[in-house]
Amino acid sequence: MPKQRKTWGDLSTPQKALTIVGVLIQLALLVAAQRDLWRRSAEEINGPRWVWTLICLVNVIGPISYFMFGRKHQG
Repeated sequence: MPKQRKTWGDLSTPQKALTIVGVLIQLALLVAAQRDLWRRSAEEINGPRWVWTLICLVNVIGPISYFMFGRKHQG
């Protein structure tokens, strides 16, 4: 028998708080990555800008991947 999905009202207060914190972290990473991506020149980015824009939309992993692999590092 399949599990019934929980609704927002079924969650406890700590579960709601954790969900909100997770969403805020995800949004902050997305905004920071997009802002950084569109302020850099093409020479400072590994690969096409449009590809990184799409990758950043993949949950939390996308923006983290951009910060780790998408930017060319000085040095």
